[in-house]
Amino acid sequence: MSGSVEVRQFLLRYEGADGGSTSLSGGVPAPRGSSDGRVSDDQVRRARLAVANGALDVEDCAQLLDMLGLSPGEDGQSPVQR
Repeated sequence: MSGSVEVRQFLLRYEGADGGSTSLSGGVPAPRGSSDGRVSDDQVRRARLAVANGALDVEDCAQLLDMLGLSPGEDGQSPVQR
């Protein structure tokens, strides 16, 4: 249980370190990026790289990308961008 608290504290410190928005709404960080809350192509690209870097193998990477909505759909757009 303390692990999740430590992760949240780390994320809060990280967000505050670069002068980014640290405004919280009910304990959840405010969305970053465009003002309409949409996820940019660059954000998706960086998220995919982060997942690939942490994946154990190709299968693990594909499964994680799919679970996170980062794998492109039939229309070429990721579910996180819809």
